[in-house]
Amino acid sequence: MSTDLQTPEVTEAPRQQPQNVQVQVRDEDAIACYANFCRVTGSPEELIVDFGLNPQPVGIPKDPIHVKQRIIMNFFTAKRLLGALQMSIQRHEAVFGVLETDIQKRLRVQQ
Repeated sequence: MSTDLQTPEVTEAPRQQPQNVQVQVRDEDAIACYANFCRVTGSPEELIVDFGLNPQPVGIPKDPIHVKQRIIMNFFTAKRLLGALQMSIQRHEAVFGVLETDIQKRLRVQQ
């Protein structure tokens, strides 16, 4: 007596590709403010990002910088924000040129 043993066929489920989903946003209550200073601190669970206005952007400020906005987020949200910011900066630089973040180099170029 012979028995045919068949192994069941295993197929992987197709992997879902990330899709750009349009999310509705209500921003009529949003408060816009300008910041030229940012400080990032945090804990093992979350990041704290403070934004403020540095009235003396060259050199060491004489007066304390007043933090006007504080955003607290988990690391998953921070990583998504990082990706969105990287993509936006890359697009900007592709059109307008590389952004020099060292203010001393920018000042030397203008002189």
